[in-house]
Amino acid sequence: MKKAAVFFGTGYEEIEALTAVDLLRRAGIEVVCVAIDNAASVTGSHNITVAMDAGIDAIDFDSFDILVCPGGMPGTKNLEACKKLTDQIRKFYESDRLIAAICAAPSIFGHMGLLEGKQACIYPGMEAELTGAQVCYDKVVKAGNIITSRGMGTAIAFALEMIAALLDRNTADKLGKSVVY
Repeated sequence: MKKAAVFFGTGYEEIEALTAVDLLRRAGIEVVCVAIDNAASVTGSHNITVAMDAGIDAIDFDSFDILVCPGGMPGTKNLEACKKLTDQIRKFYESDRLIAAICAAPSIFGHMGLLEGKQACIYPGMEAELTGAQVCYDKVVKAGNIITSRGMGTAIAFALEMIAALLDRNTADKLGKSVVY
């Protein structure tokens, strides 16, 4: 079974995070909601608090097939400030394992130098944060082992692209139809 870690920092964008969790689980992918501060619950940018499955110190990164970074502010800045997370993002990138970010969170990949020469997208107005990337304006972009997306309104497309990458396009398309997307 494929396994995804979705990372939650205080101030995350709720719809982006929870749409990913929901649709990945509907596709049969095991999802672990991970608090970067090891808290039992994390509050998003719109004051919605969600119970976590684990803290970052308790997870085995090698057991995951994808690391997922939701956007939101200050959630994105909190994720980027978490050295344990950014070290693992780099490790996944360098070993050709999947990493994904939506909204403001693709800026983390840009700041880390992971987007050099690759297509990527980000929340409108933040394009300069995609250091070295070929900026795109699609809902979601997959470039090698990196998936990026633009914001809350593209959360379903983002989740379906992760499902296509982890499983297959047919499964993603069928799930999209089943949720009337």
